[in-house]
Amino acid sequence: MSDTRTNPTFSKSTGLPRKRFYRARAHSNPLSDSHFPVPLTPAHVDYSLHYPQADSSKKIKFADIGCGFGGLLISLSTLFPETLMIGMELRDKVSEYVKERILSLRVANPGQYQNISVVRTNSMKYIPNHFEKAQLSKMFFLFPDPHFKEKNHRRRVISPFLLDEYAYVLEVGGIIYTITDVEELGEWMKSCLENHPLFEPLTEKELEADPAVKLLTSATEEGQKVARNDGQTFQAVFRRIARSDQIS
Repeated sequence: MSDTRTNPTFSKSTGLPRKRFYRARAHSNPLSDSHFPVPLTPAHVDYSLHYPQADSSKKIKFADIGCGFGGLLISLSTLFPETLMIGMELRDKVSEYVKERILSLRVANPGQYQNISVVRTNSMKYIPNHFEKAQLSKMFFLFPDPHFKEKNHRRRVISPFLLDEYAYVLEVGGIIYTITDVEELGEWMKSCLENHPLFEPLTEKELEADPAVKLLTSATEEGQKVARNDGQTFQAVFRRIARSDQIS
C-alpha cells in the first residue's frame, strides 16, 4: 500500500483514501465487456490474495453485488467477524477505492477487516465463475441502477433469469436483500422474487430480528443520501427455499 503521509489520494488525518480521487460515472453498462480477469471456475479463485490471514478452508459466504464505496461491507465485517464476504463492483475506480479502503482499515485496526475484500467484475455475467452451488448465505443488492427505460430492463440486476443464477449459488435458507429509493424498481424486484419458485419473503418478525436488515438504509452512501433528503425506500428481503420436488 502507498505511504499515506505523502500520497495526496489519502487523508493525512484518517489514513483512508479520499473518494474524490476515485469518482467514476454513477453507473456502468453491465452488458458491455470490460477488461478484467475472470476465474475459469470457483476453484480458480485465489482466496489468499483476498484474505491473507483467513483459514484457507473457509469460503466466501456473503456477496455485496454492486458494492459501491464499500460501506455495507465495512459494517458487516465487524457484525460478522468470522464470515468471509466480498464486494463485486464493475467500475474500476470505485473498486480500486474499496480495495485501498480495506487495506488502510487493516493497517489501522490490526486483526480486523481481514474478512472482507472486493473484486472488479461483472456480476450479471460471472456469478457462476466466482461461487459454487449453494456456497453463499447472503446476497445484497443495495440501490441498484434502476434502468428506467423499458428497453433497458434487461440490464437490471434483479430479473427472473438472474434469480435462477442467484438461487444456484445461495444455500437453502440463504437470503437476498434488496433496497431502492425508486418505487417502480422496488415493485419490480419484489415481483420478480415473489414470482420465483425458489424464494419466499421473510416475515415481519424475521426482518426485525435480522441485524443485516438494519444496515440496508444506513450503511451505504446512497442510503445515507436518501435519509438526509427524507426519501422513501422500498425493501424486498427473500429467503432461498428448496424446490417442492426435492429436499435441497
